[in-house]
Amino acid sequence: MTTTAHAPRTEHDGVVYDEAGSANAQRRGRRFNTIWLFALPALIPYLFVVIIPSVQGITFSFTDWNGLNPDWSWVGFDNYVRLINDKAAVGAVVNTLTLAVVVTIFENVIGLALALALNTRIKSRNALRLVFFAPVVVLSVVVAFLWQFIYTPSGPINQVLEAIGLGELAQNWLGDPDLALGAISVIMIWQFSGYAMVIYLAGLQGVPQEQLEAAALDGAGAFKRFWYVVRPLLAPAITVNLMLALIRGLMAFDQIWVTTQGGPAQSTETLSTLVYRNAFQYGEFSYSAAIAVVLSLFVAALAIVQYRLLNRSGKNA
Repeated sequence: MTTTAHAPRTEHDGVVYDEAGSANAQRRGRRFNTIWLFALPALIPYLFVVIIPSVQGITFSFTDWNGLNPDWSWVGFDNYVRLINDKAAVGAVVNTLTLAVVVTIFENVIGLALALALNTRIKSRNALRLVFFAPVVVLSVVVAFLWQFIYTPSGPINQVLEAIGLGELAQNWLGDPDLALGAISVIMIWQFSGYAMVIYLAGLQGVPQEQLEAAALDGAGAFKRFWYVVRPLLAPAITVNLMLALIRGLMAFDQIWVTTQGGPAQSTETLSTLVYRNAFQYGEFSYSAAIAVVLSLFVAALAIVQYRLLNRSGKNA
């Protein structure tokens, strides 16, 4: 004959309580309170720096507030209708997308190429990794000033072209509307390719050498080994890098404002510079808030779509 042990029960007002369940609930409650206790120091600054300003920005986008006058009134969707009909805003959207796509593609191609090249046993690999990553830790404003000097008509690029007999290729790189956006793209690619490289290097550490050696014994060349063995295992790193590069491209400001301020002829005007210009040069804070809201929704939507597509392709790989 066997007996089964039951958790102690108590009865109160005709209701039976499971003491073990009550103890578990108390432990979960204490754990929950502990989590919030540790999270609060980070959540409080986030509340005041991100959440509240975001709510205020969305609110002001439906008003005619100029940033100074305490008197304002609701205007509904007027700022958003104006944004749709604003040719400068439409051009800024095109420039923003162009910059984001170019930066995303080249940062990842160059970063992956560097990671593959430096994921070897060459003696200088650590020094080279440091060199390629160094621009990432430099402030974007400093990088922009450096490249502004490099791009000047009498700067190093044109001097080198003249020295090697290609002076006819010398350009006013930031003063030509056809070249300025590409020149800014180069700045961002140069600065952040090393960041992508580090993430890809971390991903490559998880690629089993046994699989690569087995594929090589089966006669697979370098490209096939990369495509069928390395690429699927790098899917998480690719997803992270593409999302970060896309967001950087969409939100780019420092590099543009320092070098061209959206010119020449609005050829480098993006949504970020348009937000700044309308808010602090024209005093149209409500219209600037509407642009900022659209930009935020734009970034969030593209990031979600990109994440889902890459996540789906990673599962199918």
